[in-house]
Amino acid sequence: MLENIDIAKILVETKIFGKAELAKHQREAQEKKMGLLDFLLTDKIIDENHVFEKIAKERYNIPFVDLANETIRKDILQLIPEPIAQSHSVVAFDEKGGKLKIATLDPTDLQTFTFIEKKVEKPLEIYYTTPASIENILKQYHQSLRAEFEKITRKETAGEQEKLKEMAEDLPIIRVVDTLLEYAIFEGASDIHIEPEEKELRIRYRIDGLLREVMTLPKKVHAGLVARIKILSNLKLDEHRLPQDGRFKIETDEYKISFRVSVIPVFDGEKIVMRLLNESGRILTLEQLGFQGGPLEKIKNNIDKPHGMVLVTGPTGSGKTTTLYTVLNILNKPGVNITTVEDPIEYRMPRVNQSQVNPKIGYTFASGLRAFLRQDPDIIMVGEIRDKETAEIAINAAMTGHLVLATLHTNDAATAMPRLQDMKIASFLIASTVNVIIAQRLVRKVCPNCIEKQKLDKEVIKELKQQFDTDQILKTFKENKLLKAGERDWTSIHFYKGKGCNQCKDGYKGRMGIYEVLEITPEIGDLVVKKASSETILRKAMEQGMLTMLTDGMIKAKNGITTIEEIIRVTKE
Repeated sequence: MLENIDIAKILVETKIFGKAELAKHQREAQEKKMGLLDFLLTDKIIDENHVFEKIAKERYNIPFVDLANETIRKDILQLIPEPIAQSHSVVAFDEKGGKLKIATLDPTDLQTFTFIEKKVEKPLEIYYTTPASIENILKQYHQSLRAEFEKITRKETAGEQEKLKEMAEDLPIIRVVDTLLEYAIFEGASDIHIEPEEKELRIRYRIDGLLREVMTLPKKVHAGLVARIKILSNLKLDEHRLPQDGRFKIETDEYKISFRVSVIPVFDGEKIVMRLLNESGRILTLEQLGFQGGPLEKIKNNIDKPHGMVLVTGPTGSGKTTTLYTVLNILNKPGVNITTVEDPIEYRMPRVNQSQVNPKIGYTFASGLRAFLRQDPDIIMVGEIRDKETAEIAINAAMTGHLVLATLHTNDAATAMPRLQDMKIASFLIASTVNVIIAQRLVRKVCPNCIEKQKLDKEVIKELKQQFDTDQILKTFKENKLLKAGERDWTSIHFYKGKGCNQCKDGYKGRMGIYEVLEITPEIGDLVVKKASSETILRKAMEQGMLTMLTDGMIKAKNGITTIEEIIRVTKE
């Protein structure tokens, strides 16, 4: 509950313990493999109410409230959605004089308070409370939910279709679905996973590329929840055996989010995954995406060329489409005709003719691309080159005076050319039409709110040395003047990490790309014509000054943008 709040620091600041006494308790807690606060409370070394009341007064200067034995009115309790109450340790407990009284364990969590204030349309009165109080109130959410779901599941109607429809329109179900969607938007999730298990329903969000569990619900709610999402997405309510795909949109003054919905039958029911696409999201610059120095110059020079091909490569979910949209945004001027063939259209762009493929009716990347070539385009974006036909048309378009932007699934930049050769594209055509290849991965950024210096422990250094050319990386650090006084080897170099705070939970906030930008120079072109291996192409590109993705990542870790652990995680092949 309090893992993201520095309780040790607070206990010393409020003079509850001296430094020596606290150090003794910290050692004892470690020996018992317990958190400091758990240890102090379990061993009755501190009185919870007394300590938290003192902290409220002396550190935060706000009123204290003890809710450990209170029962909260249901309508007030529900004003703050359960996932927010749970992950941010904040609950509503009373309403007076047009203000909502809330109790929290972290009075500095202003972002969450702003969100609640907007949601309830009332000013907040903030109180400090105890972990026992928060725990007591969280149990009440489950009790009230269970009671409501009992009522729903008792209802019996004639046909299955009517029964499901009625369940989907029940207030508790609507509220749970609204909460899930609203909270996902608030947390910046890219996907929502609703997974039925034997006895319960698990909800997970993908945030900054990693799945995080946010809540579990009683299994009884499953049928109503699925029905509600199917109604929103315009899907068949009584189809439980076949996969279904749909979509819906949520618009407010602040955001416009499109949800792509996939329903698949699994052993314990139907699993739903919803992908969130922020249609009102602003397009970033290349610099904001993480391009810098030489690689940035190479991209700018190559997208200025009137024809040829710009390829972006990387696995699914590595941010390729975002990079392409950023490039498109730079090229999007009144004097050019831009057309795109995508699957799906992720961002709407003014003045750009965007078209979505539909393989069910035979509208593929290849047929869309062929049709668009008759529409007098200057710049064409192809969502993905995944077969010989699309590759041939794209290469021919690049040869005949068009600038073509496309993505390709390969692990690094040098492998892109052999991949096109595998699609039976002539080597001399690849060498003469491809201008530049960008390979990328996404890494989580260190949270600026709780960043601190760290030295690598022996295990991490050992893993680095096993996987990477650490001498070469050190040489790059020296060439880029990144080493500070006293930093000589891997044991003495400072990197950074996030400690974990109310803004981030785990020390990371947001994501950024790490890149390698391979320009097709005459020498690289000769190697492609000779069908050289990707290793040979990579060696030549590095001789010509190309930074590999790993090196780019290491530079960003040294500059405190990300962590070494993140670079190891995403570059493991």
